[in-house]
Amino acid sequence: MRPSSRELNQMRPVSIETGVTKHAEGSCMIRVGDTHVLCTASIEPRVPPFIKGSGLGWVTAEYGMLPRSTTSRMRREATAGKQGGRTVEIQRLIGRSLRAGIDRVALGERQITVDCDVIQADGGTRCAAITGGWVALRLAVNKLMKTGDVVSDPMIDPVAAVSCGIYAGQPVLDLDYPEDSEAGVDGNFIMTGSKRLIEVQMSAEGSTYSRAEMNELMDLAEYGVAELVALQMAAVSA
Repeated sequence: MRPSSRELNQMRPVSIETGVTKHAEGSCMIRVGDTHVLCTASIEPRVPPFIKGSGLGWVTAEYGMLPRSTTSRMRREATAGKQGGRTVEIQRLIGRSLRAGIDRVALGERQITVDCDVIQADGGTRCAAITGGWVALRLAVNKLMKTGDVVSDPMIDPVAAVSCGIYAGQPVLDLDYPEDSEAGVDGNFIMTGSKRLIEVQMSAEGSTYSRAEMNELMDLAEYGVAELVALQMAAVSA
């Protein structure tokens, strides 16, 4: 039934390759099917003015899509002089999600910026960015702990994200672009490794959904996030 011939609860193949850039304190390339995102984490000895002097750390994110990450070339946002609304929304989502999994007191007064650059898009780029972004963040924090700059591990819980939706009347896990573009309902689910919810974005696209269907999608999301967290832990311990 699915264009990819996957089972309803089957994710696309996922791989996470770490240490892919020379200079970033943490980096990985996450591949979720044909969606590929480069994630890097950079540590800076400063925080935004609104928390300066508080002793709290900060995690933020930037997100972008390369001009030919999609089927036709898109203009670089830098050439337009501003970021689009979608970009701003996604990078704020990534930042909120990653902050939910970190103890900002233990991190200390420093900022870690996670950059997520979409190399190739085939649906679920924000979910892949969050999942890979956590890996890059974990690796950067590992360096802080190794040098003794951070004594207590500030990483509370892994954070991962997956999309689910109703395609051809059936609830499915991890929508690729052909499914996402035709789904009657689609959503993004961001959770911790302990199954605590961070954010859920669900919307009907020309259809509606019941409470029971929403619960089915939640169950699929929990299943998918558990798979992603296992892959995250394997990647950072390699």
